Amino acid sequence: MPRSKNAVPSHRRRKKILNQAKGYYGGKSKLLRTAKEAVDKSLAYSYRDRKKRKSDFRKLWIARINAAVRENGLSYSKFINNLKKSNITLDRKMLAHIAFTDPVTFQKIVQKSQG
Repeated sequence: MPRSKNAVPSHRRRKKILNQAKGYYGGKSKLLRTAKEAVDKSLAYSYRDRKKRKSDFRKLWIARINAAVRENGLSYSKFINNLKKSNITLDRKMLAHIAFTDPVTFQKIVQKSQG
């Protein structure tokens, strides 16, 4: 029985890693070991940051709402509390969008939450 040297599968494995490392600087795109390390690290970062993106957007929405609410003479926490008391069920994403695109409507929401 002839000896199997596993050439095709091992070349495919290497090629797959080097293709994933395309565009990396220097040896990270050329050398197998450093490319493998860089690809592993980048995949870990991309997984972590897909989770983190959600909190980043929430921070952005809160910052936009806070800026818009302060123009109307109120703090963010008091505004959110007033919204809950007056049963206005807009989430932070929608509030931030309204505050960013249509300040007049947002001002009406702020007045409605206070009154």
